[in-house]
Amino acid sequence: MAVAALITENFKFMSLFFKSKDVVIFNGLIALGTVAGQTAYTVFAFHCPCSSGRNYLYGLAAIGAPALVFFLVGIMMNRRTWDLLSECRLRKCQKLSGAAAFVLLQIIVGRALVAPLTWVIISFLQGHAYTCALSEFIDPGTLESFPSGQGSEVMAKFPCVESVPTSLQSFWAGIERRLKYESQLIGWLLVAGMSLTVFFMLCVKRCTSPLGDQQEEYWSLYRSHENTLLQRTASVHAQLLAAQNVKSFFGFVALEKEEKEELMEHERANPICSTDWNRITGVYLYREKNGLPLYSRLNKWATYNLENNTEALEKEMDVLS
Repeated sequence: MAVAALITENFKFMSLFFKSKDVVIFNGLIALGTVAGQTAYTVFAFHCPCSSGRNYLYGLAAIGAPALVFFLVGIMMNRRTWDLLSECRLRKCQKLSGAAAFVLLQIIVGRALVAPLTWVIISFLQGHAYTCALSEFIDPGTLESFPSGQGSEVMAKFPCVESVPTSLQSFWAGIERRLKYESQLIGWLLVAGMSLTVFFMLCVKRCTSPLGDQQEEYWSLYRSHENTLLQRTASVHAQLLAAQNVKSFFGFVALEKEEKEELMEHERANPICSTDWNRITGVYLYREKNGLPLYSRLNKWATYNLENNTEALEKEMDVLS
């Protein structure tokens, strides 16, 4: 019974874990995926060239190139990146103050750095790339009883210990231990620095936010639900509009039974003008109207649209926050 209860509780926890929209958990999943990818890469794809002049370049590339790719993918996958570009395209960034731009860039870059920093830290903690890159720079004179007259060409071969003369192979354990110590020290320093930075940024965010903790959490939930419902409704709306146009062209439209029932339930889709699309697209921070919170551009559009005041709607929708 105790085991069954423990399994049930763990299952509930995992269910909540994967259903959660929380940023910290999402970042944690990104980090875990990066750790798995880095481990697989080290096992199956990392092969030190063991050649002077190439070790250093290969080691740097093994750490830096994937990190750069992860960073660019993180930038591209962040919706706020495209919101910022849309803001500059639609409204020429006229309402985007320096402080607002800094906050947005901080959010975009902060999210994008999760995967590359995880890759770099795990690379240093494992030490394979660092050992490969720095092996040729080990000073033979610092190794006890190491034969003199050995250059960087010999030292570069140590990561491939089988290619080193038999008389020198016994020195590899000490060289590897030294390089992994240096590599892991750098890795742990990066972990400490990143942790302090995140803690500092969270403190700054909480201290400068105009909202309390409960309202911040509500705002996060609202954004998540709005985005989910907007995407789901947009999909159905696009399908309805496409069905109408196909039917007007062919005289009929071929739909699955479930699609036909769903489209009949929603009946018709009216086209949305580009002006309204542009009004709900772009950067948004936070704004209130007579003390009433407006949590998004869509929320603001709906609030002012109910007043049927075109002049006020056009004026407010051009405001960033």
